[in-house]
Amino acid sequence: MEKRYQVLRCGRLYDGITPEWKTGQSILIEDDHIAEIGNEVNIPEGARIIDLTDCQVTPGMIDAHMHMDFFDWHTVREEVYSQSEEAKTLAIARCAEKALRRGFTTVRHVGGITSNSYGVLDVKHAIEKGYFAGSRIVAAPMFLCSAGSHGDLSQGFARNPLLSQKLQNERITLGTGKDYFVNAVREQVKYGSDFLKIMATGGFFTPYDTPIQQQLNDEELKAIMDTAHELGKTVTAHVYTNELMQKLISFGIDGMEHGSLMNRETAQIIEEKGIYLVPTFSPYEEAVHYDPEEIKKKQPEFRKKLELYKDALQAGREVICSSKIKLGYGTDFVANHQNYESGYEYEAWMSSGMHPFAALKAATSVNADILQLSDQIGTLEPGKLADISAWKRDLMQDKKALLDCAFVMKEGIQYQTESCL
Repeated sequence: MEKRYQVLRCGRLYDGITPEWKTGQSILIEDDHIAEIGNEVNIPEGARIIDLTDCQVTPGMIDAHMHMDFFDWHTVREEVYSQSEEAKTLAIARCAEKALRRGFTTVRHVGGITSNSYGVLDVKHAIEKGYFAGSRIVAAPMFLCSAGSHGDLSQGFARNPLLSQKLQNERITLGTGKDYFVNAVREQVKYGSDFLKIMATGGFFTPYDTPIQQQLNDEELKAIMDTAHELGKTVTAHVYTNELMQKLISFGIDGMEHGSLMNRETAQIIEEKGIYLVPTFSPYEEAVHYDPEEIKKKQPEFRKKLELYKDALQAGREVICSSKIKLGYGTDFVANHQNYESGYEYEAWMSSGMHPFAALKAATSVNADILQLSDQIGTLEPGKLADISAWKRDLMQDKKALLDCAFVMKEGIQYQTESCL
C-alpha cells in the first residue's frame, strides 16, 4: 500500500519533554506515526501540507481521570438508574468523540459512575478497530468498593432499604472480604480491565459518607493490590486522608487520585517512592479559592462538605502545588462540567499558581507514563504515534486556552474540532 505523508508547519512547538517553545519546526508524518521533526524535514512528493504557523502545537492531550458513562452532569444522579446500560454505552461513545474533538486524544476511564456493565470496553475496542472516531481509551470499567461507600450510589436511596439493597446488588464489584476482592480483581482482568481502581475513602459527592472514612479494611486493600500485581496490572485509589495514603503506599499502591487533604509528610513519602498522583483540582475550586456564592449552586451534600473541608482543601492544595510529586492531569467532572470538557482543569492549575508547562507536561508525557503508553504517545518524537493538538489562544497566559482546540490529529488522521467556549 502506498504510504501517506503529511507535513505540519508549526508556529511554536512543545514536545512534551522540554519546558520551552521551539520555533520554525515542521513535523513529517508517515501514515500513523511521526517520521521526522526539525527546522527542515524531508518533504516527499505529494505530501499534504498543513499550515499551523499561527498555532501552538503540542502532543495530543491526555485526561487521566474521567468518568465517561453519562450524558449530562446536571442529571448524572438520575441517569444512574433511569438509563439503560445500552444508553450508558452510547454516552461513553459520545464522550470519547467529544473529548477527541477538544484536543484530548487519549482518556483514562477510572470506573463507571452510572454503568454496571462493560460498555466502555466495547467502545474502546470499536474505536481501536476504526468503526467510529473517539479518543483512545484506557479503562477500569468498575471500581472496587464496599456497601455505603463512595462507589455505592445506591446510598442515595438508603432511606428506602429494600430498594437500596436491590440497587446495591447490581454493582458487581461491591462486596466485602479478602476472598471476594481477590476474585473481583481476577474477574475485572478477565473481562479486559487495563488497571484496577479502588474506592478507598468516602468522597464529596455522595450523601452518606465522608472523605475521611476508610471504606475497605487493610486485608481487603492488600489483597486487591497483591492480586492485581500478580496479574500484571497496576492499581490506583480514590483517597483523601494522610493516614490511608501512607498505608496504601506501604501496601504497594502504584498511584492515587485526588489526595486533596495531603500534608507535607505524606507528600515527602510520595516523592521518595516516585508514586504518581492525579490531583483533580477543578471540582474543589470554589472551596480552595473560596467562593460561597458558587458553592451555594452545588448539590446539598457536596456544598456541605466543601464548606466543612475548605480549610483542609486549601492547605492540601498548597502542599501539592509546592511538592515535587509526579502529578498527572485529570478532571473527575461529574458535578461541575461535562465529562468531555477536560480543558477546564488547565484553568484550575494556573489559578493555583502552577506553571503552564507543568500542566502541559502532566497532560502529555506524565500521563502517558501513568497510562503505560509512553512508548507510543505523550511526546512529539520520531517513532511516536501522530497524536497532535494545536491551540491558537496563548497557553502561557490564557487560563482558558485549553478549552479552545484549533486542530487535532490522532494516529495521523485529522478530525474536526469543537470549542468549549
